Amino acid sequence: YLAPLNPEQRLAVEHGVGNPAPGERGPLLVIAGAGSGKTSTLAYRVAHMVASGVDPDRILLLTFSRRAAAEMERRAGQFLARGLDIASGGRRTPTLRWTGTFHSVGARILREYADRIGIATNFTIHDRGDAEDLMALARQDLKVEFAGRRFPSAAACVAIYSRVVNSEAALPDVLRDAYPWCAAWEGALRQLFAAYVAAKRTMEPRRVSGWSVTT
Repeated sequence: YLAPLNPEQRLAVEHGVGNPAPGERGPLLVIAGAGSGKTSTLAYRVAHMVASGVDPDRILLLTFSRRAAAEMERRAGQFLARGLDIASGGRRTPTLRWTGTFHSVGARILREYADRIGIATNFTIHDRGDAEDLMALARQDLKVEFAGRRFPSAAACVAIYSRVVNSEAALPDVLRDAYPWCAAWEGALRQLFAAYVAAKRTMEPRRVSGWSVTT
């Protein structure tokens, strides 16, 4: 079932599977351009691992888009069915539980362990559009005095807020290094971000001190 692969693809598929030589163990980084068969190679690798005895629940298959994740899972299932028919006499094709986008799998893990980390299992996640809409409402309620100056748009405010949260940097530092044109609005932005967080918390199923799921 690996016959369609070229030599380089086959090396990537078989790396570390079974009883590898010492030099074939550990992580493998594959750099490949467009049209080189990346998706098929990954799908074949998953199929080969399972056909070789690897527990499907110990395989994590991630990608960036839902479309790519669905395509990778579909192909892996096809190749796996072929591989199992050849390698083990037609065993039932197992389910790949940990396949999806980085975000979907991350959300699934958070829900699975929510009680252990002190958040509600029915939490909601704001995507970028939701965050910008809520920021726009908070910005409107803030009634900032513009005084002829252009206040940052809701999208810019979300970008600044995300940079502050994700980098764990102080707002003045973020404004100085990445958004110098917004530095004059530091005080208003600080008020806006506090109002934005308060608005998010009113939507939380259960408020937990010290936790905020942020995009």
